[in-house]
Amino acid sequence: MLSHWLQKTIYRLVSRQCPLCHLPIATHQNSAWCETCLTYFAPQPRCQQCGLPTLLNVPQCGQCLASPPLWHRLYCVGDYIFPLNHTVHKLKYEGQFWQARNLSALLAPRIDEPAPLITSVPLHWQRRLTRGFNQSELLANQLSRQLINATCNHQLIKRKRATPQQKGLSKVQRKQNLQHAFALQRKPNQKHIAIVDDVVTTGSTIQQICKLLLEVGVERIDIYCICRTPEPKD
Repeated sequence: MLSHWLQKTIYRLVSRQCPLCHLPIATHQNSAWCETCLTYFAPQPRCQQCGLPTLLNVPQCGQCLASPPLWHRLYCVGDYIFPLNHTVHKLKYEGQFWQARNLSALLAPRIDEPAPLITSVPLHWQRRLTRGFNQSELLANQLSRQLINATCNHQLIKRKRATPQQKGLSKVQRKQNLQHAFALQRKPNQKHIAIVDDVVTTGSTIQQICKLLLEVGVERIDIYCICRTPEPKD
């Protein structure tokens, strides 16, 4: 009896534990979560262009047909809800850099047409200095390792103006907040590019970057993000 209890205790101590349920992860499993908790991250029906939830997977929803975004396709893991939002928060605000690898491992298998060139949404140097890193850059680096024939270049776009954080702003305020915030530093050497961001809400940030890339001859832009959230109502 004691021996059985001791074996179970030792197994739990030396085995990797799922961060959600705290049960041991099977030794043959490469994921950061156990098989049961991975169901939290199961794909849901979405519009393939804007990434918002739909009843069925569709190439374009009604909104995209009426007013298409500048990008071709958006790939995401899920909505900004538990447990995905907690994991993003740990990466972004708690310095858990390894979460970039874990989150990218969820996203990479869903990208069926990888772009040969990946870039990230840049931070202004002041915010990067305060935070110490750019979470979108970490995600992009991990994705380039997990996707076939993909490379990273974080020198394409520069954030030339420090802007207030987008969180809590309305759609109109977000758009105004980003006026002339970005500049093209280098012309990309590929016609198909992916932009990586951790969370996409209104898409105002990536729309600004898309404009710059399209102006210099990029033909297709995809968005890789971890969370896709509905736009604010106002």
